[in-house]
Amino acid sequence: MNATPWLSLAIWIPIATGVLILAVGRDRSADLVRTVALAGSLLGLLVTIPLYTGFDATKVGLQFVEKAVWIERLNAHYHLGVDGLSLWLVLLTAFITVIVVIAGWQVITEKVAQYMAAFLVLSGLMIGVFSAADGLLFYIFFEATLIPMYVIIGVWGGQNRVYAAFKFFLYTLAGSLLMLIALIYLYYVSGGSFDLAAWHDVKIPLRAQILLFLAFFAAFAVKVPMWPVHTWLPDAHVEAPTGGSIVLAAIMLKLGAYGFLRFSLPITPDAAHALDWFIIAISLVAVVYIGFVALAQTDMKKLVAYSSIAHMGFVTLGFFIFNQIGVEGAIVQMVSHGFVSGAMFLCIGVMYDRMHSRNIADYGGVVNTMPKFAAFMMLFAMANCGLPATSGFVGEFYVILGAVKYNFWIGAIAASTLILGAAYSLWMYKRVIFGDIANDQVRQLTDINAREFIALALLAVFVLWMGLYPKPFTDVMHVSVNDLLQHVQQSKLPAPVAAQ
Repeated sequence: MNATPWLSLAIWIPIATGVLILAVGRDRSADLVRTVALAGSLLGLLVTIPLYTGFDATKVGLQFVEKAVWIERLNAHYHLGVDGLSLWLVLLTAFITVIVVIAGWQVITEKVAQYMAAFLVLSGLMIGVFSAADGLLFYIFFEATLIPMYVIIGVWGGQNRVYAAFKFFLYTLAGSLLMLIALIYLYYVSGGSFDLAAWHDVKIPLRAQILLFLAFFAAFAVKVPMWPVHTWLPDAHVEAPTGGSIVLAAIMLKLGAYGFLRFSLPITPDAAHALDWFIIAISLVAVVYIGFVALAQTDMKKLVAYSSIAHMGFVTLGFFIFNQIGVEGAIVQMVSHGFVSGAMFLCIGVMYDRMHSRNIADYGGVVNTMPKFAAFMMLFAMANCGLPATSGFVGEFYVILGAVKYNFWIGAIAASTLILGAAYSLWMYKRVIFGDIANDQVRQLTDINAREFIALALLAVFVLWMGLYPKPFTDVMHVSVNDLLQHVQQSKLPAPVAAQ
């Protein structure tokens, strides 16, 4: 137990700020609400910094552990901790929350208190998911994240926001119900414990492992989302406000991928090995097929939404090739995608705020009227297609190396994303940014203001830092990934009964 409960502070400061804003903010000025929201998000980010500075990258297991009795009768605990698998996801969540508050500063003019509160509460809940070391606590945080995002899409979304919000909620809730059944089973076979570490050591028959794996798959695959349960994502992105799209792409998709690391691989390792071909196959479908689908899009948000599905296919591919460089690459890709996809949706939001259109055909020649913006968007488009020296290259390159080590042809197919990613990212950029000014609306555009510049510049710093010097990102995860892979290689099947 640490003297200072940094994880609890990271979870509850944004939630408490959100509740405070929701309780009294409606009767206050919008500027005051925005200021309090920014202060709460910045404080939430500041308390995550000691997690990185005090993290021991040579140590196996959870650090900054907090544990207290929660529901004594069920032996459930308020049990938190981070390791190399989750540290950067906690930091990423707190950072993206600040970006979202800045991005919505002038854009949101109605129900400002409710908007800011929803994002702050969502931020705390997502950090809770990445920090939970108790199965029941994880499930509650995991499910609770649906509520604020449902509200964000349903209240501040586009014309078909209600349809998109319902589809998002029902898809993700349906899969999670199967996960609840799996958690109850593990509670009883572990002797009445929700401790994840205890579950990792339980000997489970292969048939039961496969059923558990499929139950977890139903919850996590929808969240990633993996093909073919991905259809809710483009609708949600198109209808969500800019802040909602940023958080959805940058953080919420990672909840499902993180679930594979925390549950599917260590608890059901034999089933993971038995079904690795299935996960690899649908991951490659996401990488290749969804890449072609992205090429066919005429809506910028839909294009980037489909590109997110393709990039997350790289993540699940990296997890299930079971080698160090592949898994590390997948985690790096998760963090990188958080920066890059968040930046891409912010860029689209900047243009939408000015022209109220997401159609690629309505733009052209934006560089002539918004040169600063065009420079930022070029960097993020290049990162989206995996250009070396950007964060997008590091994770993809690691996963391709790991895939080639696993099987040359799988690596070769995965590498096709470098071509497809460049095709759809640069095609969109060329049509929107380059060329002569297309129409009077583009001619009247004004370049980014100071607020937008700050948000884009912060994201650009991390995209370049991670691309040019990835060591701080990879070092913290090396020991945890190695420990996970050693654990996964050990069979969890019960020992055979000796013949009498």
